[in-house]
Amino acid sequence: MLVRDSAGLKKILEESKTIAVVGLSPREEATSHRVARYLQDQGYRIVPVNPRAVDQKILREQVYPSLESLPFPVDIVDVFRRSEFLPAVAADFLQAEAKVFWAQQGLFSQEALDLLTQAGIQEIVMDRCIKVDHQLLVDPHAI
Repeated sequence: MLVRDSAGLKKILEESKTIAVVGLSPREEATSHRVARYLQDQGYRIVPVNPRAVDQKILREQVYPSLESLPFPVDIVDVFRRSEFLPAVAADFLQAEAKVFWAQQGLFSQEALDLLTQAGIQEIVMDRCIKVDHQLLVDPHAI
């Protein structure tokens, strides 16, 4: 189900502890890096997922090549990949132990939404920035 209401988004953000970030860039100036650093500063454990960066650490965390390769569960999968890649990321999500699929602002895929919904995923967020929602709903002082 697509979560759009403030109460549902706030609940997700307040109950989550671990966020896998698909497409997390090692470049500090990249949006994915800035958002992940913000989330880490707010107390979330960040799990970088980037097959091109597995030989390094990002934000002092080990990088994994895929969601399926994660050896532990995560609460949120935050996606920084173009919309055309969302169905493949959704398929990878279904192989991992993850609760919430979150596609960043500007990203939407009906195919990915259908795949996740048919698999019974209850919490799906698309076309929303997790940092902005956190600032507005959880920590207004962080703005």
